[in-house]
Amino acid sequence: MSDPYVDTILVGGQVRTESGWAEGLAVRAGVIEAVGGREEVLRRRGPDTRVLELDGSTVLPGLHDLHVHPIYAGVRERRCKVPQGSNLSDTLRIVAEHVSRAAPGAWVLGGQWDTSALGAAPDRTVLDAVAPRNPVLLEDTSGHSSWANSAALAAAGIGPGTPDPAGGHFERDAAGHPSGIQRETAADLLAASAPKPADDEVEAALEWALGEMLSYGITSFTEAAVGFTAGTRAELRAYTRLAARGAVKQRVRLCLVWSPYDPECEEVIATRNRYASGRLAPDCVKIFLDGVPTDSRTAAMIEPYQGSVEGQDDERRGHGLLAIAPAVLDRAVTRFDRMGITVKFHAAGDAAVRAALDAVEAARAANGPGPCMHNVGHCTFVAKTDIERAARIGATFEVSPYLWRPSPICSDIAAAVGPAAVERVWPVREMIEGRALVVPGSDWCVVPSVNPWAAIETLVTRQEPGGGADSFGASQAITLDQAFDLFTVNSARQEGMAHLVGRIERGMLADIIVVDRNPFEVPLTQVHRTGVEFTFVNGEQVYR
Repeated sequence: MSDPYVDTILVGGQVRTESGWAEGLAVRAGVIEAVGGREEVLRRRGPDTRVLELDGSTVLPGLHDLHVHPIYAGVRERRCKVPQGSNLSDTLRIVAEHVSRAAPGAWVLGGQWDTSALGAAPDRTVLDAVAPRNPVLLEDTSGHSSWANSAALAAAGIGPGTPDPAGGHFERDAAGHPSGIQRETAADLLAASAPKPADDEVEAALEWALGEMLSYGITSFTEAAVGFTAGTRAELRAYTRLAARGAVKQRVRLCLVWSPYDPECEEVIATRNRYASGRLAPDCVKIFLDGVPTDSRTAAMIEPYQGSVEGQDDERRGHGLLAIAPAVLDRAVTRFDRMGITVKFHAAGDAAVRAALDAVEAARAANGPGPCMHNVGHCTFVAKTDIERAARIGATFEVSPYLWRPSPICSDIAAAVGPAAVERVWPVREMIEGRALVVPGSDWCVVPSVNPWAAIETLVTRQEPGGGADSFGASQAITLDQAFDLFTVNSARQEGMAHLVGRIERGMLADIIVVDRNPFEVPLTQVHRTGVEFTFVNGEQVYR
């Protein structure tokens, strides 16, 4: 006869279920066994049952973040960290402080910067003034551009005769010399000359980031680009080593970067299952289709960018950069779909989103309907006709609610595309009305915090957390229930786990969180202040 008693009971609060609010729940062997009133759940109490009195706190399903760079976030904590929105004088002061502590000739790496916050496009000479001998390399907020001093350019062997790489470019001064601003693959080329973090630093960075996400109630996440910071092999080692010693508590999908220009990625994808374990699923491929619609003007757009930017070829790049030829992309996505591998696209501009959807449609036509939930990431701009076909072809939109609030990067976007396009920036309301599956991705640490509660609030307000006079894409606001669904049931569907997580009901896995307030009862502009008291994954308490 089976044990009639449960392992854990949470009671005395508000428990959100699909049918309304309950008073408590009971968990046995990682599974929710009962949800209901106080007396009902306490009947399952045994001599060894842990009873957690909630004292009015709220129990919710665990949250999901489907686009995050944890190792990048952890490594950046140890580097030259410039707060987003810093002006030029503050940025240079912070850089100078780090240079003063660095060994002679040592690299100083970090970020972030935005042209709108600096007041003008920067160049190498500005950094030279505070770092004449140490190579300095600073990423912008998006992670798609970098700012280098002359010492960094020299160390990388980059000069007037260096050609622009495929899929990127060096901005140049009037004499044709690299200005110190690199876009897309040109930024990658320069970063390849900088030192990579050691394995122990990578593992420590990942472990810190995992704990940070648990503290906000994130019980599942997608690593959006393995290798983004330390190289693919080093980052896969970090994940598998931490998983082997039980330090990976969340359910994790790993996206392995694919590019037609990198033959090594095929070997990594072919051997992906060496890195699989109970909490790690290396079953996703990441494909970068364009850049970002800021002053870099590298997102691929259907309509041309507004105005011109010094150091850029307006005629050649008036519509941005599409990184992969459509025919090549269609063949790759069809192949991965046949292999059972989900594809996540980086597609910020509407032309890149269209290319991604074309590739998904090509895969469906070749292979028929299948289980892979291919998803288009970022979706800053999407044509209305493309929104209408996403549901039909089974494509998911992954949007970035941490970004759409008044901020330096949004000011850069508005200046680049003009006010008419910004009216429909991140068109999440239209996506939902078009019956597409919509899920959230923070893109942490492009954003300064992985806090999902700020994102849930700003999905509804389209203002900065706490409210304000300014908004960004206000016509695309949605309801609080819809916003919460993005982080729970929608994400569970995208991850192929809707039968396991995303809801609180009998038979579901106990991936649940306890928060200090009911976000459905407090004023909307206070939702971002929600604090997590406990996080449980599979019934195990993993954060308090």
